[in-house]
Amino acid sequence: MDKKALRREIGAKKRALSAAEIESRSAILAEKLFATEQYRDCQSLYAYLSFNQEVRTNPIIQRAWADGKRVAVPKVVGDEMVFIWIDSFEGLAPQGAFHIMEPIEDGPVAGDETALILMPGLAFDPQGHRVGYGGGYYDRYLAAQPHHPTVALCYDFQLYDHLDVDDYDVPVDFIITDKEK
Repeated sequence: MDKKALRREIGAKKRALSAAEIESRSAILAEKLFATEQYRDCQSLYAYLSFNQEVRTNPIIQRAWADGKRVAVPKVVGDEMVFIWIDSFEGLAPQGAFHIMEPIEDGPVAGDETALILMPGLAFDPQGHRVGYGGGYYDRYLAAQPHHPTVALCYDFQLYDHLDVDDYDVPVDFIITDKEK
């Protein structure tokens, strides 16, 4: 399946989720994340700000603050993405072409090369390949900052046996799904 068709398919499945399903599945994923060594050991968390039917990250961000971790969120600047430190949800607003929440201010820019990055995406496979939304922002960021550990939180229907990816697509280190084992 090509990326365009895959994006349509996953988009339809995500839109079919009720608000209650999104919240309950997100809570399961958050608890699984908190139980990982990668989360426990990180000093900083770079987290996307969820929109539409994505896995909810605000509770994860709040827990990270409660656990004493620094948190940064992405901001698109031109064709690039940077992570900006935040210590509250104040100072965030929908901006840019995608209307995704991001910091109003351009700084302070985060600089923890060991920060755990939560990776958004539409589809993933067990080898860590991901299909994103098509902007390439995370792939470019990780190509320039390759030492970050990365994790994807996804609904079970977002995990495929195999995804065709391009040479520039950067895989994630591990994937957590909401499926019971």
